[in-house]
Amino acid sequence: MFVGHGLLAFALAAAAARVRGWSPERALALGLLAGAFGLAPDVDILYAPVGVLGASGPLDAASGFWRAGNEVHRAVTHSLVVATVASLAAGAWTTGRRPGRLGAVAALSATVAVAFAVSGALGAVVLAAFGVAVLGLARVGRAHLGLGPAAVATAGAVGTLTHPFGDLFTGEPPAILYPLDVTVFVERVVLAPDPTLHLLGALFVELGTAWLAALVLVWLRDDGLPAWPGIGSLAARIDRRAGIGLGYAGAAVLIPAPTLEVSYHFVFPLLAVGAGVTAAAAIGEARAAGDRWRGIERAALSGLAAVTLAALAYTAGYLLLG
Repeated sequence: MFVGHGLLAFALAAAAARVRGWSPERALALGLLAGAFGLAPDVDILYAPVGVLGASGPLDAASGFWRAGNEVHRAVTHSLVVATVASLAAGAWTTGRRPGRLGAVAALSATVAVAFAVSGALGAVVLAAFGVAVLGLARVGRAHLGLGPAAVATAGAVGTLTHPFGDLFTGEPPAILYPLDVTVFVERVVLAPDPTLHLLGALFVELGTAWLAALVLVWLRDDGLPAWPGIGSLAARIDRRAGIGLGYAGAAVLIPAPTLEVSYHFVFPLLAVGAGVTAAAAIGEARAAGDRWRGIERAALSGLAAVTLAALAYTAGYLLLG
């Protein structure tokens, strides 16, 4: 769940802000910043490319990438303790005043020092990169989105505090209370005993998050009307080409059953279906010379619909074959 982290934070922050009476524009700004903060903890994957060096082929490179990344992934940056400090630091940095900025730098530097003591140089470097990302996002929130310290801190909290829970379905569970020596989750949440169905379940969690974000975005785009957009409102924004995704049912016969350990042969073609439909819808909207943003919205929703239909079709085919 890489993209899903950001989409969930966006949906929660933007919807809550609008419900509390914020204008659609300000609610959208808060949601976008929260979504960016939701992606920030995965800065720890920056170390992973080291594992690609000397790889003998694509599969070996992929294996090396994750092997190197997992040395520090979901550890120092996926902690609720670190997230709380980072969110407060983001708000303090946004004040623009010297005491606030010094306090933000001091707080983040202290977490880096603790990481060095607990996890060594690699942990400290990764957490330092996370700190830089946090301060950079805080600056964007203030300078480009017009958000104040409280709003920036809130966006940071929504994004970074929700992130670890999205990782409970895949891989090793995060060190949720790092640097405290406390284990909260011993193993990931298993959605199905069958490894392929578990992968598909995690995929549908991600897709459900994407649709939630889409609903919130459409709601705000419609000027934040009191009623949420219904199925018909969303369907009217989806190109009929999305139905191409149903053809992915054939993949259940043509490719080996994917699992969390080996899923590239399933995921890449699935994303290609979505990208193809998105591109086709975008070209169609460009030729129609309509509202630019409506065209982007229609293309994105069409691609998402195609991926969803493809995933549903593959699942049906897999179950029938099983």
